[in-house]
Amino acid sequence: MKSQSYRDLIAWQKALALVTEVYRLTEALPSHELYGLRSQMRRAAVSVVSNIAEGQARNSRREFLQFLSHAKGSLVEVETQLFVARNLNYVREQQIAAVLKQTDEVARLVSGLMKSLRLKDAEQHAAAAGSD
Repeated sequence: MKSQSYRDLIAWQKALALVTEVYRLTEALPSHELYGLRSQMRRAAVSVVSNIAEGQARNSRREFLQFLSHAKGSLVEVETQLFVARNLNYVREQQIAAVLKQTDEVARLVSGLMKSLRLKDAEQHAAAAGSD
């Protein structure tokens, strides 16, 4: 299953770029949010890229799919936290627009990767059934 490194995955590369942008954006949050929203947003963003990497390093497609599912969950956490920050007037709509675009892109890439893994599983099962 391991034909490439997690670093070769476009989803991982884009998720890493997302982390960088989330860190930049959260620098502007008020200091009283250091252990609140700022920390939560950063951890969720790091979780996305980390789950993609860890899942790719696992021994099965099933495990990889599970970690990709966690990555998608963390992505919606980041999005939700961006909206919270906007609603609290910590950031402007224009500031989060680019990050939301990145979360959408990463979500599409992760979904595509999941679809590809499921297709490979289905093909493998069909081939195994055909050889019986």
